[in-house]
Amino acid sequence: MSEKTIVQAINDALDSKLTKDENVLLFGEDIGPNGGVFRVTDGLQKKHGEDRVFDTPLAESGILGMSIGLATEGFRPVPEIQFSGFILEAMSPVIAQFSRMRYRMANTRSMPITVRAPYGGGVHTPELHSDSLEGILAQVPGMRIVVPSNPYDAKGLLLSSIESEDPVIFLEHLKLYRSIKQEVPDEDYRVPLDKAAVAREGSDVTVIGYGLMVSEALKAAKELEGEISVEVIDLRTISPIDMDTVLESVKKTGRVVVTQEAQRQAGVAGQIMSEIGERAFMYLESPISRVTGPDSVFPFGAAEADWLPNSVDIVKKVREVYDF
Repeated sequence: MSEKTIVQAINDALDSKLTKDENVLLFGEDIGPNGGVFRVTDGLQKKHGEDRVFDTPLAESGILGMSIGLATEGFRPVPEIQFSGFILEAMSPVIAQFSRMRYRMANTRSMPITVRAPYGGGVHTPELHSDSLEGILAQVPGMRIVVPSNPYDAKGLLLSSIESEDPVIFLEHLKLYRSIKQEVPDEDYRVPLDKAAVAREGSDVTVIGYGLMVSEALKAAKELEGEISVEVIDLRTISPIDMDTVLESVKKTGRVVVTQEAQRQAGVAGQIMSEIGERAFMYLESPISRVTGPDSVFPFGAAEADWLPNSVDIVKKVREVYDF
C-alpha cells in the first residue's frame, strides 16, 4: 500500500494486465518511448516490449478500427485516444462497429476493448482537448462509459474494464491526474463496473456527480457541514447508471443536485434528473436541480475558471434546494 496519483494508479493497472495476460495490447499516439503526452504509460514499452506497447500514426479511426480486428482475434486491446475530443474522428468504429458487434454476431464474438482517453478542463489546453463528450458516448447502447474520480477507483475500475467482455470507454480527467493522492494497494483488486459509490453519507441533500465534480461536491459538503448534511454519490459508471444507489439516496434525503462539468444540454445530468423524476417523484421535497457548465463551447484557457462549475456553485445550489 502506498500513496499514488491517478497517473500512477493507472500505470500500475496497465503494467499488471500486460504482465498477467499476454493478449493485452497497448497502443496509441506517442504512448511508447514517450509514455504518452501525460506519461501515463511511462516505462511500459521498455518493460514489455514493442510488440505489446506501441505507437500508432495520428489516425484515431485507424486506432479504433484496428482494435476491432484485434478483439475479434482474441486480443484485449487497450487503445489510447490522446484527448477524448479526438474520438470524433473515430465515431464510426464506436457507433457502427464495436458497440453492436455482440448483437451482430449473435453472441459468438466479444469486443473486450478498453478505450482510454483523458478529458476535462482546468489545465489550459487548446480547444477540443478539454471537451466533455461523455453524453454523446453514453447515448450509444452496447458499451460502458467509466469515469474514475480518485486513484483507488482508477486502478480497480481499469482492471475490471480490461477484463470486461464488452467495450469500455474509460475517461480520465486531466485535472485529477496528479492533483490528488490516495492510498492504493500494490496488489491487484477490482472495483465493480456499473456500481455507484456513496463518497460521503448525509441526510439532507443528495449531490450526484462523476469525475472532477465528485471532488468539488465533497468540498461543498465539507463547507456546509453543520448547516446542511450532504450525501455525495460518485456514479463511477455513467452508462449504464446505477439508479438503485441513486434512488436509495434520493428517498433518504428528498432533495437532489446533479453536477457535471459538461454543458447543461450535454453530459448525463438531464438523464439522471429524468429518471429520478419518473421513479422517485413522490419522495422529493423540492425540485431536482443541477450544476453544470454553460451552454457554450469550452472557452480558451484565460476564461476557464469563469466557465467551469465548482464547489461554490454547488454550495449555492444545495442551499437553494434545501431552503425551497
